[in-house]
Amino acid sequence: MSSAAPSTHTPRPTLVTAAGIAIILLGIGAASLPFLDRVAGNRVVGGLLLAGGIVEMFAATLRDQTKLLALVAGALTTAAGALFLLNPVAHFVPTLSIVTAWLLARGLVLAFTTMLAHGSVRKWIAISAATDFALGLLLLVGLSISTLIVTLFGPTTQMVASFAWILALSFFITGGLLLEIASCERNNDDDEPTLH
Repeated sequence: MSSAAPSTHTPRPTLVTAAGIAIILLGIGAASLPFLDRVAGNRVVGGLLLAGGIVEMFAATLRDQTKLLALVAGALTTAAGALFLLNPVAHFVPTLSIVTAWLLARGLVLAFTTMLAHGSVRKWIAISAATDFALGLLLLVGLSISTLIVTLFGPTTQMVASFAWILALSFFITGGLLLEIASCERNNDDDEPTLH
């Protein structure tokens, strides 16, 4: 009589849930940016993006149909973080430019990802894509105004706080997406037979 040995393998939904929670915690870190000086803030942004990208790429390796595009989205986040850490700038406008490019590129990658997903995961990917793209456009439109204001007066507390909330919102939505993916896998919905 043979009995199956208990599995020591951690199920994918548990790992994706942990990744989602980690990304949400990074969003809370992003919300703290207004309380840091500019140079430390840039290091924190770089660290947050780098950590977020690594977590996102880890979660992507657990996915099936959308693995490649999810890896690309995570790689974009990692690359943006590396840019901050390798070239720390104390100026506000270059910081906005990097984050704007990251949000727009990530939004486009996620938009393509929606074509491969199904059900509620598809909806969450679409929400994440639309959020990142809209936040990127918001920063892009505000970039010329920000350049003028920063040139004349330096970055204001309100500008830094707005930037922090944009970054935090992107992290919160991404964390929510990962939690939804894990939930669908855990529930094994008819629409969601595998991790997307």
